[in-house]
Amino acid sequence: MRVLIADDSIVSRHLLDATLRKWGYEVVVACDGVEAWNMLQAPDAPKLVILDWVMPGLAGPEVCRRVREHAKEKDTYTYILLLTSKSLKEDLIEGMEAGADDYVTKPFDQHELKVRLRAGTRIIDLEQQLVTAREELREQATKDFLTCIWNRSSILDILQRELVRGGRERRPVGVVLADLDHFKSVNDTYGHFAGDAVLREYSRRMQASMRQYDAIGRYGGEEFLVVLPGCDEVATAAQGERMRYALAQEPMAINDESRVITCSYGATCWRPGLNPDSEALIRIADEALYEAKREGRNRVVYRSGVREPDKVIG
Repeated sequence: MRVLIADDSIVSRHLLDATLRKWGYEVVVACDGVEAWNMLQAPDAPKLVILDWVMPGLAGPEVCRRVREHAKEKDTYTYILLLTSKSLKEDLIEGMEAGADDYVTKPFDQHELKVRLRAGTRIIDLEQQLVTAREELREQATKDFLTCIWNRSSILDILQRELVRGGRERRPVGVVLADLDHFKSVNDTYGHFAGDAVLREYSRRMQASMRQYDAIGRYGGEEFLVVLPGCDEVATAAQGERMRYALAQEPMAINDESRVITCSYGATCWRPGLNPDSEALIRIADEALYEAKREGRNRVVYRSGVREPDKVIG
């Protein structure tokens, strides 16, 4: 684990550096409080810090205060030890109230320092475990468990956000609703595990055929909703065709068999000046999708969006 040492004394810095490296820590050194504060603002800043109390520029307690004030921006915890020659209770209380986690008096005892650093390491490790668990819960709440793309509520939120952004930036938003053709026969013929594998492979191919800032979510069953920021009528229809081709061009391996899986796509587009109603856009895309099914499947059908209703004046 990386440890930042901030001390204006060359002798103290060298002694701490040598001691910590002997214990297996990776050491980063700052010569004063200002340099330490600058280092702690970096994205990859050390999470264990030893600060001398009295330093030029910024004293140790002031660095502590700044770290704690900016903790929400970094969303990570920094464990801070104050190194001090002060022994009065009032001084130590001041240091802890400034945001220090613990302190070590000068000249430091190696065993005491080692124990306090070990406690800090445990806290940092626990904090990392909590962050990981929180991210896993967030992932579970926003992603479809089977395909690992956005779930229904998340893709609908994304669509609404893009419509708001499109209105602000005066740019269109493409909407595509997709439904796998004859998917029931896949489940009936090969089983539901094979059907799940088809859904995962479909999602993978669609993501590979989309731009990085496009979004796809599982709308329900074998139905998917695609949001295309900045795409007008022509670009939306073209993207729908790219997605259709990405699926139909290559068969899927299903239970040792090779089978071409196809999908039908209903597309529409919102433009500035149209009604920014996500439900209406999905309804139009759904009508286009059913038209694609009626026309023989494995195709893209585009329908225009709904205009803003006329306003009554007076």
